[in-house]
Amino acid sequence: MAFPWTRRDEPEQMLPAERRRRSRSRRNRQAVVTREPSRSDRERLHQRLVWTVGAVLLLVVAGVVAFGFYDKFLKPPRVWAGSVRNVEFTMGDLVQRIRVLQGITGEVDLSIIPFQYLDDMVNAEVLRQAAPGLGITVTDEEVANAIRSQFMPEAAEGDQTDPGQLDEEFRQTFSEFQTRTGLSEDDFQGIMREQITQLRLRQILGETIEDEQEQVEVEWIRLETRGEVEPDEVLQRLEIEEFGVVAAEVGAPRGFANSNGYVGWVPLGAFPELDDFLFGNEEREIAGEKLIPPEPDSTIGPIFTSTGFYIIHVISAPEVREISDLMRAKLNNELLAMWYADQTRRGGEEGWRRVNLNSELYAWVAEQVNISTPRDRFPQP
Repeated sequence: MAFPWTRRDEPEQMLPAERRRRSRSRRNRQAVVTREPSRSDRERLHQRLVWTVGAVLLLVVAGVVAFGFYDKFLKPPRVWAGSVRNVEFTMGDLVQRIRVLQGITGEVDLSIIPFQYLDDMVNAEVLRQAAPGLGITVTDEEVANAIRSQFMPEAAEGDQTDPGQLDEEFRQTFSEFQTRTGLSEDDFQGIMREQITQLRLRQILGETIEDEQEQVEVEWIRLETRGEVEPDEVLQRLEIEEFGVVAAEVGAPRGFANSNGYVGWVPLGAFPELDDFLFGNEEREIAGEKLIPPEPDSTIGPIFTSTGFYIIHVISAPEVREISDLMRAKLNNELLAMWYADQTRRGGEEGWRRVNLNSELYAWVAEQVNISTPRDRFPQP
C-alpha cells in the first residue's frame, strides 16, 4: 500500500528542478528578512542623527544667546574700571556714580563725564588711603551732620518751626533723593565722606599759601577755542580800539575777568599755563626767543591753553602784594590738582593706580546712562 509523502522524504521525492526552485525561493525570503532589519536600523540611525544635530544646533543657539546676554548685560557691570592697590571699582560702580549726577542735574555731558567721574572715583580712593598719613579723619557724626545740612529745609527768618516737622521734611526730601539717584544711605554716606576728606586736604594745602606774593596786574580777553571770533581779528581791533571795549564785545569770561576784561593782580601759580608768559621763563623758548617778563602796558598773545585763547594786557610790573580771596581759592584749587597729578604719576610708575575705559566700555556706560529715566533736579551734594 502506498503512503502519501511527507516533508522528511521531500528531497528524495522532488525533482531536481523543483528542489532548485524552492531553494532559490528560500534564499530570497531570507534575503528579504535580512534586508528589512538593515533598512529599519538605518532609519533609526537617521532619526538619531537628526535629533542629535538638532539638539546641537539648539545648544549652539542657546549658547550664543546666553553669551550675548552675558557679554552685553552681565559682564560689563563687573568689568573693572579702576583700581588703587587692592581696591577695585567696576563699570557698574561708574554708572551708578554718574546716575547720581543725572539725578541731581537731570542731564550729563557724556563726552567728558565718564572719564572725569572715573578719575574722581579713583582719586577719592587714593585720598582715602592717604588720609591717615595726612592726619585726616572723618567721623560718622560729621558725615551725618553734613547730610542733614544738605537736605534740612531752611526756615524763614522770624518763623516759628516745629523741630519734628523739620525732621520729617528732611527724611522725606532725603528719601526722594535716594529714590531718584538709586543710592542707598550707606552709598551716599560714602560720597559725603569723600567730599569732607577732600575738603580737609584742601584746607591743609591752603595753609601753605603765603598771604603776600609777587603778582602782576593784568586784563585779558579769553576766546573759545572753537569760537566764531579769530584771535588775529581781535589783535587788529586792539590796534585802534580800547582793550576794555573789545573785551566787552568778544570776550568769554570764566569767572576771573569782569565784563571789560579786567582781572586784577595775579600771583604765580594761579594760572600755570600762563605763568611763563606773565613772569618769564628763560629756559623756555617760543619762535627762537626766550620768554622774558613782559613790560608794563604791553599786550601778549594769543596764548593757546586748555581753556581757550588768551590775549593779555599787562598793566603793571610784578610786585609783592597781598593776594585776594579769589586768587587764594584759585591757588588752592591748583595745589589740589597738583597733589592728585603727583599721585597719578606715582601710581602709574609704581603700578598701584590703574584705570580701564576703552571705547567699547565707554559706549556701554553711555548707553546705560542714556536709558535712565529722566530725574528731577536736587541740590548738589
